[in-house]
Amino acid sequence: MLTAMFLAALILITVHSQETEETITYTQCTDGYEWDPVRQRCKDIDECEIVPDACKGGMKCVNHYGGYLCLPRTAQIIVNEREEAAAESTSGRNNVIRRTPADPQRAPPNPTHQIQCAAGYEQSDHNVCQDIDECATGTHNCRADQVCVNLRGSFSCQCPPGYQKRGDQCVDIDECTLPPYCHHRCVNTPGSYYCQCNAGFQLASNNHTCVDINECDANNPCAQQCYNILGSFICQCNPGFELSSDRINCEDTDECRTSSYLCQYQCVNEPGKFSCVCPEGYQVVGGRTCQDINECETTNECREDEICWNYHGGFRCYPRNPCQEPYVLTSENRCVCPVSNTICRELPYSVVYKYMSIRSDRTVPSDIFQIQATTIYPNTINTFRIKSGNENGEFYLRQTSAVSAMLVLVKSLSGPREHIVDLEMLTVNSLNYRTSSVLRLTIIVGPYAF
Repeated sequence: MLTAMFLAALILITVHSQETEETITYTQCTDGYEWDPVRQRCKDIDECEIVPDACKGGMKCVNHYGGYLCLPRTAQIIVNEREEAAAESTSGRNNVIRRTPADPQRAPPNPTHQIQCAAGYEQSDHNVCQDIDECATGTHNCRADQVCVNLRGSFSCQCPPGYQKRGDQCVDIDECTLPPYCHHRCVNTPGSYYCQCNAGFQLASNNHTCVDINECDANNPCAQQCYNILGSFICQCNPGFELSSDRINCEDTDECRTSSYLCQYQCVNEPGKFSCVCPEGYQVVGGRTCQDINECETTNECREDEICWNYHGGFRCYPRNPCQEPYVLTSENRCVCPVSNTICRELPYSVVYKYMSIRSDRTVPSDIFQIQATTIYPNTINTFRIKSGNENGEFYLRQTSAVSAMLVLVKSLSGPREHIVDLEMLTVNSLNYRTSSVLRLTIIVGPYAF
């Protein structure tokens, strides 16, 4: 039922003249109304009568208070007419049912009086036409896949949300083919759809937008270090570890296997790191290098009548008095055969004991020791030779001056090993005077090349 009630606004302006008793009243009505001078009030303007071709497209014009409506010609219109307030004019009055509401001061209508209602309406207990809800009564003809929607005097068969009519059938609307509803992926379902996100993303609260998942905060999958990136993450390992094939776990890096030059002696792999060790008699310096321990300064285990001699990788104890009969000790490590002893005539006049240490596998040729005369006599000639200890030809004595010579290592020696070499200096003069001195050199070859 269409009900419209518009009140006409009447503006009264009264002007009283002081010279006359005449009263002048000016009136003005709102749009859609005009002044009725007879009835002295605003009355509705029937636009359907005065407006040429008010409705287009085959629509019919229906006047109502203060305006008009353009409706289909098949539309049925129920108009309540009130006393002196009914529509003044209705153009195209087909299908117009006029109904005058009951006046509370009038006697009630005869209940036995039957009224005629338009199609889609029925008489109520109050003897008025009321709409029939075909959807509730089941008198509609909508298909099972359609939704019945009640209308005034009729009904409409509509498709449920997510469906559209195609002929007489309701077919699913593929929302995924429409403008992008989803940020990443759209999945169509019967009558609806839902959004999915790519790996590494999750749906926001609006169920359409995809936001990055911070895997490092949510559930750190990395064994050690995790770095979030857009849509994914990367794992890294602490120093000394490397990523395994799954790119998540960390495996210990065997530094000792990757390089044979990390340590001077031996590399020991440890979880996440490595360490260098040195053999007995050596200590680690700088984390990688081996340095000889001077046991003579740290743990001297020699007796009082012995002297401690340190060499690469160890130490030896030698007697403080190395002299053997008929030699006597005259100074440190120097033994002299007395001239008064006849045995000494066939022996070197003096024997000096010296000790030295060289590393194993030393490069050759290499100068290792210099022998030099301590007393120089005029008009004498000094010659030098290796008297003993060179049976395998490891050494060569090269005279460097009239009073000195250099012992040269010509064959590489591997330790641990001890060599005792006697270096002799023979002195002669023009009077055929001869004397000799021996330097007994003890050479200790260390066990390693460091």
